[in-house]
Amino acid sequence: MDPEITLVTLGVDDLDESIRFYRDGLGFPMRDREDDSDVAFFTLDGTWLSLYPRNLLAEDAKVPDEETGFSGITLAHNVSERDEVNAVLEEAEAAGGRIVKPAQDVFWGGYSGYFADPDGHLWEVAYPDLTDE
Repeated sequence: MDPEITLVTLGVDDLDESIRFYRDGLGFPMRDREDDSDVAFFTLDGTWLSLYPRNLLAEDAKVPDEETGFSGITLAHNVSERDEVNAVLEEAEAAGGRIVKPAQDVFWGGYSGYFADPDGHLWEVAYPDLTDE
């Protein structure tokens, strides 16, 4: 297997709301789709993001659709400047996301914060201060 992630699919409760959040709020480029389609694809640098109804994704994977709190997965977006962390968090909040952890200096030497999308998927926005390397 090649060490590459080509697609990340998020199970969502309200596809239209999630499309608005990612496409309209965060400006992710969405691929064309039929109005009645159950899936939305976004072309990102190096990978794709898809949104699919949570219950249908669970059914497809043959697992129960039960929310149990933290899923054990976060997505990350690294930025090249410290101030960009705050700007991206503000953008996510303005788009309807919820700030989970305000930006702050972190134990690994960088600066980061977390937001949750409308379905609670966690995104870390980080500036990895690499000046010492």
